[in-house]
Formats: sequence, C-alpha cells, structure tokens
Amino acid sequence: MERDAVRSGAAYRLAAFGVAIIAGNPAASAAETTGATVAGQPTVMVVAGATGEAEFAPDFELQLKAWAKVSAQAEARYLTIGQGEPAAGTSDRDRLKLALEAEEKEGLAELWLVLVGHGTFDGKEAKLNLRGPDLAATELGEWLKPFRRPLAIIDTTSSSAPFLARLAAPGRVVVSATRSGYEHNYTRFGRYLADALGDLQSDLDKDGQISLLESFLSAAHRTAEFYKTEGRLATEHALIDDNGDGLGTPADWFRGVLATKRAKDGAAPDGPRAHQFHLVRTPAEQQLSPAIRAKRDRIELQLSEVRQRKGTLSEEKYLAELEKLLLELAALYEST
Repeated sequence: MERDAVRSGAAYRLAAFGVAIIAGNPAASAAETTGATVAGQPTVMVVAGATGEAEFAPDFELQLKAWAKVSAQAEARYLTIGQGEPAAGTSDRDRLKLALEAEEKEGLAELWLVLVGHGTFDGKEAKLNLRGPDLAATELGEWLKPFRRPLAIIDTTSSSAPFLARLAAPGRVVVSATRSGYEHNYTRFGRYLADALGDLQSDLDKDGQISLLESFLSAAHRTAEFYKTEGRLATEHALIDDNGDGLGTPADWFRGVLATKRAKDGAAPDGPRAHQFHLVRTPAEQQLSPAIRAKRDRIELQLSEVRQRKGTLSEEKYLAELEKLLLELAALYEST
C-alpha cells in the first residue's frame, strides 16, 4: 500500500560520557553529532566486548562495520561502546550503564542493543566479556527494566542463551546466538545476522524491507549451512523470543516468517513482533508517522492472535473478529 503520512520531528537527549555517538554517519565523531534527532528515529547501540582469541578479532570488526553501515542507511542514531582507547576511570560496563540511563525510556523510537564479542557461562550466570568488569545478564536485566519503548536485544556471543531467558519481556524482541549457556564455542551467527540486515536476499515476504525476524532466519540458516558444508558438528543454535516467555524459538520451527511450532501450551508464537522491527524501511514505510506505524503494528499483532485462535472459534466468530480488525486497518490507512 502507498503511505503518505508526514513524519513528525522532535529532539531528545544524546548519550553519556565515553560513548561514541554516530547519527547516521559511521565516520562522524561524537562532537560532530550532538544535537536534535528525529522522533521515531531508531537508536542502535553496539557493545563491542572482548574478542577472546586473536584469530576471531577480524570477524568481530566486520560485524561492527556491518552494523555501522546498515545504521547509516537507516539514518539511525548509532552508538558504540568498547571501541577505541578507554577513557580513564570509566569501564566499558559503566559506559553502557550510563548510556542506557541517558536513553529515553518511553516513546515509539526503537532501541536496538547489540552485544558482540565473547560470552561465558559458569552454570549460574552468563556474562559478556568486556575490558574491565564483565557484564552479567542479571544486571543488564535490571538496567533495562525501566524501558517501555520498542526494544530489541541481540546477543551474538557464545553462551548467550541465558541472556535471552533473563531479558525476555512482553513487547521485547530478544535474540541469542545459542540455545544453551553451555554452547561456549565461538559463534558465527553474529556476522551472518549483521550482513543479513542489509541483504535483500533475506527479504522472505518480498515487501522490499528486511525485518529482524527475516535477518534472524537468514543468519540461522547460513550458520547451519556453514557447519554442514564444513562437515562439522554444529556448536551454536540461535533462538528468537518476542512473546516474553523467555524460551525462544529456533529457526527450523519457522515456515517462511510463520512459526509452525510453539515452545509451550498457551504461549503466543514467536515471530510476529520481530517481523515489525525494521532498520532500513521502504520509502513508503518511511512516510508513515511513528504513531500511525505503532497503531498499524498493534492491529497486525491482534490479527495474528486471532489467526492463532482460528481452531477454537466458530467460523462466524472468526470471520467477524477478522473483519473488525481489517476494517480498522483499512480506516487507518485511509486516514493517512
């Protein structure tokens, strides 16, 4: 559908001391990018942790470049933590805490939090290895509690599944590179996911833009293909969670962009909310105001929920509920 709503604008504050801030330009410095941003403009915050063995450093660097590139294409506000020389007296862990404290907690602008590097799990607590003190899943969960804006957390590290379980909440999308804290080997999933965000071959529904769900599915399939081609036992199995149950869904439970299995009885399937997160949007999608887009997304989630209940409803009731929501959707587009 053609959409021509005018995009609204407003200012909101920038991040804290020690964080590199790049507003749609990966070559810009923090000093060059202070000022107003657009209401509804996404923020991409990439935390570059320790790489572990030196042989993996080039791959992590490619991930960071891919995130910077797609953020620039999206005209997103791009922040990095863990790159360059550390500022005296402030650890990367503290910089992340300060950056999250400085972020708006409410609103319609998406926050993408990306963890890159090496993770560990001791049987009780998962951590992201940073310069200085490490970041535990438990404390990150506490720091994110105040957020009510759209939030996607992407942990591309080894042993990342406990982060998914700890950080999952209604309305959030959480991705982990592993299905267990005990999958502790180097993960390739993160590189494939960063590449997929800007690769139209990942556009499964052919709508001209790539959702976080589509990127996850593309990256998971490429990861599986890598191990198959190399004749190696797969040591990573990515999960995605957007229903808040903290269990996650693997890529092979999806057919196209629809999950064909559920993690537990009564839980909504994972995927519909993640399919609404886009960094690089089509021109038509960009013309929708954040408020209109949020209303559209809410109606589409309700449609998905009704379709999931089809087997429990009479045909008359099912069609009536679908009609009501489709008319709401039509009226919304008509109003733009």
